[in-house]
Amino acid sequence: MKIAVLGSGIIGTASAWWLQQAGHDVVVVDRASGPARETSFANGGQISVSYAEPWANPQAPLKLLRWIFQDDAPLYFRPRLDWRQWQWGLAFLRECLPGRLAPNIRAMVNLAEYSRSTLQQMRAGLDIRYDHLERGILNFYRTPAEFDASQRAAGLMRDFGVERRILGPDEVVAIEPALAPRRDLIVGGDYTPDDESGDVHLFTAALAERAAQAGVQFLFNTQVTRLQGEGGQVRAAELIQADGRYGALKADAYVVALGSFTPDLVRPLGVSCPIYPAKGYSATFPVTDPAGAPTVSLTDSGHKVVFSRLGERLRMAGTAELSGYSRALNPVRCQALTRLARELFPEALDFERVSYWSGLRPSTPSNVPLIGRTRVSNLFLNAGHGTLGWTMGVGSGRALADIVDGRQPEPDFPFIGL
Repeated sequence: MKIAVLGSGIIGTASAWWLQQAGHDVVVVDRASGPARETSFANGGQISVSYAEPWANPQAPLKLLRWIFQDDAPLYFRPRLDWRQWQWGLAFLRECLPGRLAPNIRAMVNLAEYSRSTLQQMRAGLDIRYDHLERGILNFYRTPAEFDASQRAAGLMRDFGVERRILGPDEVVAIEPALAPRRDLIVGGDYTPDDESGDVHLFTAALAERAAQAGVQFLFNTQVTRLQGEGGQVRAAELIQADGRYGALKADAYVVALGSFTPDLVRPLGVSCPIYPAKGYSATFPVTDPAGAPTVSLTDSGHKVVFSRLGERLRMAGTAELSGYSRALNPVRCQALTRLARELFPEALDFERVSYWSGLRPSTPSNVPLIGRTRVSNLFLNAGHGTLGWTMGVGSGRALADIVDGRQPEPDFPFIGL
């Protein structure tokens, strides 16, 4: 079949790769000038299977109320006159009910483990280099309350076969000596040695290059404006081409992997798609003292910020801002990232050459992504991965290719339309 994949982030590019490997004629369309130029460009870098947990949990509503007037809060909700935001928010509150937590975690962990295994196979087979490190993820806590809550969460993850080792402060510093100067801040931690880190943009760009060599066609600087539906199918994707002219792309099947912009494209066809953007921030610092910068990927639990060593750079990322589709940088949130980096690694980074970035994480209320077949017979979704697009990306693409071909994907996951 000829298959059009709309979007060339990690989700779209992985979908295109696995569809081509299955023998399909694949064309990828993206409005950017190259692959992984938007949400997949500068994220936190973690492959965090062991922390594949939803934001929606019984404690979340109270935390949101406490953070609502705090500009640098980890999760910031700015109410807008936007029915999509309020609809998403009500669904999020439903997902906070106690009975929803376990099934959501189970689904996320199953897909994340499958994706990590797939990534390891692809890395070995394709010889893709992307500043990856296999040194695990170390989560540290600043207060006894956070540490106690982490132990309960670790117990729940163990029920799903994920081991998170509980650590004392000295053990935290032993695993990552760069934290030694701030030992006084740490009351404990947990560590998952099987998790990884790496640069999603470098990986996706290299995978797109391999895909192009294998025959996948990429149409960059091309905007998809509408899906033309007729008779319960998509007949064509309407485009504004790189030269500014309108065009139409006809295919046998269409995969929408446009992240936060997926709902606007599929809603006119009657396809429900509860995705809303959660703007995340990152700051990337050149490393000036390699011995003083971490090499184990870190999570500062209290601030909901992650750190990943990417070669000679340190990437920190985090926070979520539910405030619409703007990618404008909030100076308060940028300064909060730099202030935290100075607190933890004051002598290791070049703070004068920091690079800030923001991206719109496509989030479902449950944090469980939408992958599978829609009510429109030749239209498929692969979107809604929130903060875990890198963690779940290549596995999602592989599973989507199975669904297109009528096969049951390997992971136990609530794929749509199956």
